[in-house]
Amino acid sequence: MESLYLLIPLSVLIALGIGAVFWWTVRNGQLDDLEGPAHRILHDDDMTAKANEHKASEQKSRD
Repeated sequence: MESLYLLIPLSVLIALGIGAVFWWTVRNGQLDDLEGPAHRILHDDDMTAKANEHKASEQKSRD
């Protein structure tokens, strides 16, 4: 029972340390997505945007 007096504050300190390290990594950009922008270049999203614009213009011309 006496060991709880030591383990509870120690666990709180460890949790605060882990939270501080996590906060530091987020603030310094360690968790940023580095591969996502490189992969987005390969996806041809421009064609879908142009296709949607073309469809919208066709619908406007019909109305």
